[in-house]
Amino acid sequence: MQKGIKMKKVAINGFGRIGRLALRQLLGSTEYKVVAINSRGTPEDAAYLFKYDTVHRTYDEAQVDHNEEGIIIDGEFIYSFNFDSPSECPWRELDIDVVLECSGIFTTREKAEMHIKAGAKKVIISAPSKSEDVKTIVYGVNENILNGDETVIS
Repeated sequence: MQKGIKMKKVAINGFGRIGRLALRQLLGSTEYKVVAINSRGTPEDAAYLFKYDTVHRTYDEAQVDHNEEGIIIDGEFIYSFNFDSPSECPWRELDIDVVLECSGIFTTREKAEMHIKAGAKKVIISAPSKSEDVKTIVYGVNENILNGDETVIS
């Protein structure tokens, strides 16, 4: 990362298969830092499910631990929340740039924008959106339709 460039702060809403894979992919990134997850269950549950994935095998690339407030991966702390609604999430306080909406529940523009109202700057829905006005992007196919002003994409 170039000196003076700020890493984008990422939150993951939904820590099932897709949310856990998103975290695996972003670990070690020089552009993005996952600072929070919001899912059902405790930080202990999140740490266990992240480390021991029945499909993608045990995550041995880093030490995975937890405390009462979140999970710790190789010494890096990630808040773990258990809010039912994105509007309850502390995205403003954490200065979240992007929420990865991986719950499969908040797939309309209206529902995804609850993350924006909670303080996130942008939302990426991991599934096709149920709203016609949300662009579905496939990199290598149509990313050229992005203009940078979008707050919610799929």
